Amino acid sequence: MTPLFRGLFDDAAVFPPGDLPLDEAVPAHRRHRTAWYADTVGPLLCGPALLPALVRSGRGLPVGLVLPGGSTGPAAALAEAAGLDVTGLEIATTDVAATVAQLGAELPPGIGAAVELPRDGRTEASLDALTGTPYRAKYRTGGLTADAFPSVAELAGFLAGCAERGLPFKCTAGLHHAVRHTDPVTGSVHHGFLNVLLAAAAGDDRAAAAEALAERSGPLLAKAATELTDTQVRSVRGAFTSFGTCSIDEPLADLADLGLLRPPPLEDR
Repeated sequence: MTPLFRGLFDDAAVFPPGDLPLDEAVPAHRRHRTAWYADTVGPLLCGPALLPALVRSGRGLPVGLVLPGGSTGPAAALAEAAGLDVTGLEIATTDVAATVAQLGAELPPGIGAAVELPRDGRTEASLDALTGTPYRAKYRTGGLTADAFPSVAELAGFLAGCAERGLPFKCTAGLHHAVRHTDPVTGSVHHGFLNVLLAAAAGDDRAAAAEALAERSGPLLAKAATELTDTQVRSVRGAFTSFGTCSIDEPLADLADLGLLRPPPLEDR
């Protein structure tokens, strides 16, 4: 498996728009973790409402706790998740500095965290509050309404801001496919996760990041991805750590169609 995609897809099957019931999501995730593409799959993401059921059914699986703004705090969520293999925590906030302080007080060693930044026009200040901490930045790249999708300029600014500060980041929502496209049903313009990977390769160059994010040619993006050096791949994935996706199959299919992943013959799967 190419290192460019290793651990890139966090399994957000239980979140919208997938909304897979937990009793289906857990066995599906177990299958993902033994499939030929297992190296691409990150933890199973779960919110507070489903934690009691997941404690009963999800033992042995790596789990990421996703805490929306105003929900239970890190310590309480971790206590409720006792018995699970919690590998990380993601928390949305309107006050990054206060959340950083809370994480420092409540998060035990060995558990990473990502802080979801508010899209309030104060991205630079939010990134400053994360700088020098052990936590990743998290940015929402889509949702159920058109205004949930950041513009190219907004997302490029976030990516370049992370690069300037040496902050790793993850994304959530909207990155269902590899390449930027317009959804024919909703009319929303979706960012592509391959676009984001290549924009991350631009580092702090906002113009280059915006150019990569705006590209709609799959073959052109695939060619650029194959031309990344080993050093660039390590740098890109050190920056863009993962994204939450309600489907593991869709991004894999896109990568296969672009020639970036080669599934084994059916008899070998």
